[in-house]
Order: sequence, then structure tokens, then C-alpha cells
Amino acid sequence: MLQQILKELAATNTTLVAVSKTKPIEAIQAMYDQGQRIFGENRVQELVEKEAVLPKDIEWHQIGHLQTNKVKYIAPFVSLIHAVDSLKLLKEINKQAAKNDRVIDCLLQFHIAEESSKFGFDEAEVTAMLKSETFKEFENIRIVGVMGMATFTDNEAQVKQEFRQLKSHFDTLKDTFFSTDIHFKEISMGMSGDYQLAVSEGSTMVRIGSLLFGSR
Repeated sequence: MLQQILKELAATNTTLVAVSKTKPIEAIQAMYDQGQRIFGENRVQELVEKEAVLPKDIEWHQIGHLQTNKVKYIAPFVSLIHAVDSLKLLKEINKQAAKNDRVIDCLLQFHIAEESSKFGFDEAEVTAMLKSETFKEFENIRIVGVMGMATFTDNEAQVKQEFRQLKSHFDTLKDTFFSTDIHFKEISMGMSGDYQLAVSEGSTMVRIGSLLFGSR
């Protein structure tokens, strides 16, 4: 399944994040042996434990809601933090990145779903944050794009509309704040059940777990 999905995504230059949360070391190693190098985890403790024992050329992505008090544990090695949903969190990531003499790549999470349980900014909040003096002082984070989760529904039209909304947020931010920034290029949207829809709406990065590893 991995090779099939990689081949499919290669045609659109879309990055695959293999969501390995709750999966054992052996399952991740087996996927690594097939050539996969980018893995996503949502629990900090699990991520730290896996990073310690698995190959060092793995790119680890923190994909779930991240609490500020947990940032210090992943700051030494994390490649990308997908779900930045507050200025407070960004401030902590910048602080911990500085302590580790790193610049950490981050995605701004937008709330695009109808479900209130999902986290994320709206466009006005992101605009205010990016214009703030606090944000301008950050030297150890790099905003490389946006991320969002569609509503969990069988209504394809709704899911497409939500993905389209995220792409629109990306385009607005690119034009307004990041027009000369070559690093601002990622739209992380799409999971096992809807990644093909997401790719058709402009996703550059999909987070796939159950299709690769089997259902939890």
C-alpha cells in the first residue's frame, strides 16, 4: 500500500506523512525499510520514545494539538509542527528552539471544520498575530504554511468546500505576508479517508495512518 500511495502522490508532488501514532517501533521500522522517511505523531511522550530508538534520518512531525509545556521535549529534533493554534504556543516554540540553537518549521492551523472540537485560528486571528510586534520578534520559528482538518463526514461536497477554504487562507497569507518567502509553500490537509479530495484541492502534504498501518 505504501508504494501505491507514494506513486499516486508523486504525480502531484505531494508529501506523505505516515501517521504512526500508537503503532509499535517494529511497524515504523518496516515502513522505514520500504523507503518512508517522514512520520507523524500526536503524543509527545510517544514521539520522544520513538525518536530515541529509530533511525536518525527520520523526519518527525508533531501533528496533534500541542500543549506549551510539552514543547521542550521535542524542540531538539522535531522537523515540523503542524498544529500551531495560538500565539502563546508559537512563543514557546520560539523560546525552546532558541535554547536548542534551532529554527523550527511550523504550520498555522485553521479551524475549517463544522465540529467545535477541532482547534485552530480563523483568518482575522492569524492576520492580527502576523502583524503583532511579538510575532516580528521571533527568530527561531519559520512559518512554512497552513494546516487544517475537515469535518468527519461522508458529505464530499462539504469536505471539498472546507479544503477550498484552507487553500484560500493559504493564498491570502501568501499574498499578504509571505509573497517573497520561498519556504511558505505547504498546505497540510487530507487524511486516509479524504486525501485524494485534498490533493485535488491543492494539498501539498497528506497525513495518512490507517490506510498504511491498518485501523487502530
